[in-house]
Amino acid sequence: MTAWLEQQAAVRERRGLVRTPVTRIGEDSAVDLASNDYLGLATDPRLAEAAREAIGRWGTGATSSRLVAGTTALHLELESELAGLTGMESALVFSSGYLANLGVITALGGPGTLIVADEHCHASLIDGFRLSRSRVETVPHNDLGATEHHLRTRAEPRALVVVESIYSVFGDAAPLPQLLALAEEHDATLIVDEAHSLGVAGHAAFEGHGSVAGTDLSGHPNVVLTATLSKSLGSQGGAVLGSFLLREHLLNRARSFIFDTGLAPASAAAALAAAGIIRAEPWRAAAVHRNAASLTAGLAPALHAPTLQRRGPAVGPAGASLETAGAVQSIPMSSAAAALAASQAAHVAGVRVGCFRPPSVPDGVSRLRLTARATLTPDDIDYACATLRRILEETP
Repeated sequence: MTAWLEQQAAVRERRGLVRTPVTRIGEDSAVDLASNDYLGLATDPRLAEAAREAIGRWGTGATSSRLVAGTTALHLELESELAGLTGMESALVFSSGYLANLGVITALGGPGTLIVADEHCHASLIDGFRLSRSRVETVPHNDLGATEHHLRTRAEPRALVVVESIYSVFGDAAPLPQLLALAEEHDATLIVDEAHSLGVAGHAAFEGHGSVAGTDLSGHPNVVLTATLSKSLGSQGGAVLGSFLLREHLLNRARSFIFDTGLAPASAAAALAAAGIIRAEPWRAAAVHRNAASLTAGLAPALHAPTLQRRGPAVGPAGASLETAGAVQSIPMSSAAAALAASQAAHVAGVRVGCFRPPSVPDGVSRLRLTARATLTPDDIDYACATLRRILEETP
């Protein structure tokens, strides 16, 4: 085993794929374009106070699985609030978004179920596909024709269509209305991962409630949502949202719920406070979009440089543009080593950006991943754009 581990380490080193945790030590002055704290709520004192109160009343841990003694009134209140926020009938909270995706896919999948999945689905969904023992057909990104073909020609009595409402690397949106029409026509269940949408996307009065709220998908019997509480909600945990019948099924069949200790009360309380803030302060979601547009404008000169154009599309297959549906934006790099060097140079200059290399990028193209956040100031954006333009121009 030691020899094999050494061999694996050498391969990672040679391919420029070595990963190390980025450690934050107290407060720093870096411009944060790397975290998923889209609304700036992870450090909001209202969430901290809610968490402190929950610890005082319920303790630091849930103490057991939700089905034994781990469910508190906080969990039930949070589930009710999340259902109301997204317009779904009910919700079930898991201890992480990863486990929520594993739980719903494995509970609904199995022999007799076809899964039709977008090729850019998150790793947690892919792991769920593998564990579910379902037949899986992966379709090109946002390819409605391929999705329809697999649904129409399937032999299985049940089918799941699995997408992300806003994709975690490209930042582009799924064609949800058309996918719902296919699900209705072919008696399929559409599973929509709202991890990068909840708190950021929304329509009119539903700004920040996610891509589904206020649309025909909201509360639809053919639609299931998953979400994480660790991004816009600034806390920890995950949720599956759908019908009451689905919730009952998950309570009895989702192994990542049944056999896992419940979400810590402090995290549940913080997420509950964040959900209320999303309702009360829609300006935060609007600020994310405004800042994303400012980043796009500020980085446009670098995007049109010949060196970047040769690397491929910045956002999905549509072309070299940073314009996205939410907070996530990505810039293609020529290699994993170039992406790492650029991200390290940005960090030294006081700008934190994500560095996505295989296997994190399903298309095999390494990228810098930027996240617009509600709390960025104009000065933050100006400095970050100037810094990144210089680095991109200097990186082969």
